[in-house]
Amino acid sequence: YQNPQTAADPASLTVLVNKNYALPAGYEPALEALGSGYGTGSLRPEAAAAFRAMADSAREEGVSLRSLSAYRSYQRQTSTYNRYLSQDRQASVDTYSARPGHSEHQTGLALDINAASSRAHFENTPAFAWLKEHCAEYGFILRYPTEKSALTGVGYEPWHYRYVGEEAAKDIM
Repeated sequence: YQNPQTAADPASLTVLVNKNYALPAGYEPALEALGSGYGTGSLRPEAAAAFRAMADSAREEGVSLRSLSAYRSYQRQTSTYNRYLSQDRQASVDTYSARPGHSEHQTGLALDINAASSRAHFENTPAFAWLKEHCAEYGFILRYPTEKSALTGVGYEPWHYRYVGEEAAKDIM
């Protein structure tokens, strides 16, 4: 979080939002509710449609994918981050919660699927195995893989997926 830059094109599907790049103040994307049967929350329309298609395909194979947390406003991320700060020191919180303006959830392109805690061991579930094999087909990437923690500065989050579009997702994954 040292001298972060403002993302040049926050509406880009591949906008980089992390500890070094923040969304512009007041950024709020157009959103679409995921709808009944897909969990909670909203995403940008292209990401919402892709998530529903991915969840429908997984369901056909007996796997349930549900959103636990999708879009978060700057204000909600402030509350979330501050709640963690009341329980833990900032250096630790920064490894598992983004500061306001630095959260991919605020882009409307990221969501937590089926779990949002390391204690859930989502990485040992059939849903995670399915996602690892198929998420790129629908334009999603596993954003915080365990082998990239030193690079991202974020601990392993097997439940956190980011929509980047099919072509970029296949390249990234």
